[in-house]
Amino acid sequence: MQQPWECLQFAPLERNEEEKEGQTHGKESLHLSLRESDAMVIAWKTTLNSDEIMVVTDKAIHLPPQPRVREVVVPTSYRYDNDWIVHLDEETLLTTNAICGILNFCEDGQHQFGQGVITYASGEIVNWLTTLSDSFRVADDMGKLRLQFKLFHKPLFGWKGSFVVTQVAAERNVSYDHGMEGSIAEDCFFSMIAMKHGYTFDFIEGEMHEKSPFTMWDFLQQRKRWLQGILLTALLALSLYAWATMPLTSLQVFLCPLFPLPRCLPFDFALSFVGAINLYMYIFGVVKSFSHKY
Repeated sequence: MQQPWECLQFAPLERNEEEKEGQTHGKESLHLSLRESDAMVIAWKTTLNSDEIMVVTDKAIHLPPQPRVREVVVPTSYRYDNDWIVHLDEETLLTTNAICGILNFCEDGQHQFGQGVITYASGEIVNWLTTLSDSFRVADDMGKLRLQFKLFHKPLFGWKGSFVVTQVAAERNVSYDHGMEGSIAEDCFFSMIAMKHGYTFDFIEGEMHEKSPFTMWDFLQQRKRWLQGILLTALLALSLYAWATMPLTSLQVFLCPLFPLPRCLPFDFALSFVGAINLYMYIFGVVKSFSHKY
């Protein structure tokens, strides 16, 4: 029987008067949606001696007494704008370095939304083809995602639906309820609305783990949904059209020898450069994904 999803809260213990002197910032908490067993193990490894672990739930689960662990029952009507929420897909696995990165991001408090790297080869590999295909996404996170958040603090080139850290007040203001246009790629639509409202984003250090689709059919259906979502979201012209015409552009490998065109060195250089960058991103993603195993 699967355990219910609970909410884990990190909050500093009360300090004595000497420790409180000179400190004026208020306490904030971090809520992580996790299964109880996973949350307890990872949080115990991550939190410092001056912290305690609060398992926050709207229904009592009657945890046995443990040092530094406390159950807190909170009514569903409770609202606190300075809390932080971590959104994960159902298959996303948390790591200790991801929790450290999230805590540092929340402690900094300068930005309302954050995101980090997800790798796809940490556990048992079900389908090597889809896993190696997703290695491109690892390099994409380390390059494009990191650049846009560190340099511009805006989701100019994309936004994922997992490993999403949001401030409660900002998320409530932006909302995920935007009708049909935002119903397929709700993460992408959410980021566009948040950027429109003037909220800022940052990159979170640490990585989480996922599994790639188990079959090529699931892999293609996943990409189809992404493409439909981007189409409904904002018609991100160059990215969308380049993605949609990829099957046709890939045919040039076979058509060029049969129907050679006049040479154009600038075009050939640009095409070769883009191809080399894409090949490098696959190689980098594979090395990053498998670095913990070898």
